[in-house]
Amino acid sequence: MEATITGRSRYQIPHHVLMKRAFDTPDEVYLRQPIDRFYNEYTWNDVFDRSCRLAAFFRGQGLKRGDTVALLSKNVAEWFIIDFAISIAGLVSVPIYPSANKETLSYIIEHSEAKLLLLGKLDDDRAINDILPHLDIVTVATLYTDIQCQHNMSEILAAYEPLLDLHEPDLDDTFSLIYTSGSTGYPKAAVVSYRNIAYGANATVNEAALNREDRLLSYLPLAHVAERSVIQYASLYSGAQVTFVESLETFADDIQNTQPSMFFSVPRLWLKFQSLVLREMPQQKLSVLLKIPFLNRLVAKKIKTKLGLSKAKIIGSGTAPIPVSILEWFRCVGVDISEGWGMTETSGTAIMNYPYNAEKIGTIGKPVVGTEVKISDAGEILLKSEGMVSEYYKSKDITEETFQGGWLHTGDKGDIDQDGYITITGRVKDQFKSGKGKYVVPVPIESRLYENQCIEQVCVMGSGLSQPVATVVINEEQRHQASQKELEQSLEDSLILVNESLEAHEKLERIYVANEDWSVENNLLTPTLKIKRNELESKYRNVIEAKSNERIVWL
Repeated sequence: MEATITGRSRYQIPHHVLMKRAFDTPDEVYLRQPIDRFYNEYTWNDVFDRSCRLAAFFRGQGLKRGDTVALLSKNVAEWFIIDFAISIAGLVSVPIYPSANKETLSYIIEHSEAKLLLLGKLDDDRAINDILPHLDIVTVATLYTDIQCQHNMSEILAAYEPLLDLHEPDLDDTFSLIYTSGSTGYPKAAVVSYRNIAYGANATVNEAALNREDRLLSYLPLAHVAERSVIQYASLYSGAQVTFVESLETFADDIQNTQPSMFFSVPRLWLKFQSLVLREMPQQKLSVLLKIPFLNRLVAKKIKTKLGLSKAKIIGSGTAPIPVSILEWFRCVGVDISEGWGMTETSGTAIMNYPYNAEKIGTIGKPVVGTEVKISDAGEILLKSEGMVSEYYKSKDITEETFQGGWLHTGDKGDIDQDGYITITGRVKDQFKSGKGKYVVPVPIESRLYENQCIEQVCVMGSGLSQPVATVVINEEQRHQASQKELEQSLEDSLILVNESLEAHEKLERIYVANEDWSVENNLLTPTLKIKRNELESKYRNVIEAKSNERIVWL
């Protein structure tokens, strides 16, 4: 097939890059999609051809430039193809978290004024099935869903010839509406331009020195800007190959099969990885082996290989704060985790501790090239770059509050040291006032509690209380291996140790042990696995206010 593009600019339009790769390396494998443990491979030409056929269908449906198209699916190769097709046709993509409840689904589809909805792989389709009969929208099913839709993607690809007149947007045209996974209220829609996504993706490519020889694994939600920028569009601009994860049960096998050269995860999963290591090698034995010269290197190599990260040149963590103790533990076993930071509003990673600097563990690193950061008089981190979006869709008041004088007000509080490394000290809105009228910042206290390997999740709260308290979730391994008495003693020891380092008004009065995990499904975590403080405070408020004479309370 033939297609043409014109014009040159500082950044290349993503689908123009896709077309060039399809012409230059048509038979090179780009995407690998496991289905029933068989890896289906898509070349650059396959992806471009399918994207152009789907784009022709969009045009055939009468969709006009700037119309919005929603996509609800877990990560699969078709997600990339659909997303590319949307921009090729001159439309605006609206990705939705596959775990979204029906209220959020209804809100996003209505708020974005989506004209068409594509449905893909879902673990639970009850929410979308509940609202689908009430939606006035064109629907398209992929091969991963049994939901009855008006159109089927396989039939579309067979019936339509590839679109030849690719959309040629200006860099500042709208590329996507990305709804934040916010911890309170309805999500906001960041208006992401072609310039924004190109900057964010190229920042990753340049910082990590990605190229066609690299291999990436896609498993974090593509509806979130981090995965879309750092994996999807970074792979497009670098030519790196992408493999998808078939299921949670096959994750370990898929990462071993991929041997990623760059791997990012989130704090909750790093804690899970730590538990997996300690399940096979208890901490006491591991500590002894790591002190023995020569053996320590063999042990570290074995652990890295077991995790599937032996070929990884860059390993990172982001989307939520990760405890320093976890970073230090992984460093001891040979896994150097570079902490990174970014927001939906920055279109991907904006700050990162890479090249990895062990002396700066606990910081989120330095701004990537082209990103400027400063601290306001109130201690808030302010940022500007070409990745910074300029507005929220249909939200003038919030736009004016967040973007002031050309700077993004991030909502994070932080410090910058003499070497330019940035440390986040908490969220502006997370701090609360105790009954004594003094402010408590929860994140640093939570980070200290995480030094106890029994604790998998923690939330410090106490607005209006005489002293703050912590509610924790014990990790599954410890629940099975240790007795309640042993766990209580461990938590009591942590309570004493942590309180020794706190001001009088910050000292924790007690620790409550939750009787269930906090998850996306029970609405206590965001889709990016950040805790929802408001929801947790509401859930446990009555228990906490009832007080107790015990220092460790089981709920």
